[in-house]
Parts: sequence; C-alpha cells; structure tokens
Amino acid sequence: MTNDASGTFDGQMDAFLERMTETYMNALDRNLDAQSAFLESWMDSMEDNLSEERIQEGYEGSMRAYEAWMDAAETSFERMGSAMQGEDVEPEEFRDIWLSSANEAFKEMMTTTAFAAATGQTVEEAMDMRQNIDEASEETLHALNFATVGDVREVGERLVELERRQHAIEGKLDRILEQL
Repeated sequence: MTNDASGTFDGQMDAFLERMTETYMNALDRNLDAQSAFLESWMDSMEDNLSEERIQEGYEGSMRAYEAWMDAAETSFERMGSAMQGEDVEPEEFRDIWLSSANEAFKEMMTTTAFAAATGQTVEEAMDMRQNIDEASEETLHALNFATVGDVREVGERLVELERRQHAIEGKLDRILEQL
C-alpha cells in the first residue's frame, strides 16, 4: 500500500511540476513576445524620424536589450530546472532576475542617441501641441470676454511701469520743492 501511496504522490508531483513548467514556459513566451513587440514598435517609430546612423545605433541598442532579456530567460530557466531538481529556489529570485534584466535592457535602449533624438522629438511635438492648445484657450477666453494669463501679465507689467514713472515724478517734485 505504501507503494501505491508513493506512486500517487510521485504522479501528483510529476503532474504539478509539468503544470508549473508549462505555466512558466507560457509566461516566458508571453514576456518575450511583449519585448519583441516593444522593440518592433520602437524601431518602426525610429525609422520614420531618424538618420540611418541613428537607426543603426538604435538597432544595436535594441539588440543589446534583447540579449539582456534572453540572458534573463536563460538564467530563469536554469533556476527553474534547479527548483525542479529539489534545490530551494525562492520565488523572489525570479522577480529579481527579470527586474535586473529590465533595468539592463532599458539602460541599453535609453543610452543611445536614437532614443535621445526620439525623446527630443517627442518633447518638441508635445511643446508645439501645448502651445497650440494655449493659443486656442486664449482665443476662446477672449471670445467669452474673460481675462487670460497673458492679459493679467500685461496689466501687471503696465502697473510696474506706472509705479516706476510715479517714483520718477515724485523724485523730480521733491527736487523742485527743495529748490524753492
């Protein structure tokens, strides 16, 4: 009877390990698919706006990032194998492997001039959009007879100028009164 119980336990353990391995491999596939999609999307956006040299550098950076992900996948797979062989592997170790590789991959991408150029272009486009929105808002507020930030600044500048002139006139009056 011990053999049957042991056989059942071994069967359950095998089924559990098989499910765990399948789940891990599915998660790994989804992760790699997501990374590939990100890299493809990033490179597509780069090709539209960058020089050939920057595209090449961006491609090299993305390949280094991909290598970091593949190294993490390999390390993670090895640790999964160790866990399946009975070694005590903490779940946090897998998290740390992927977080470290994510940091490395993003560093590889973000330190390229292609990334800097794309970021600069995005910021420039955002600033242009903001300026257009500000202009449209100001036109709308004027149409509704509301004061805008520009109007308030203009009034403030005029007040400062009036105070400056007033002080100059007061100084002249004081000098005239002293001479009388």
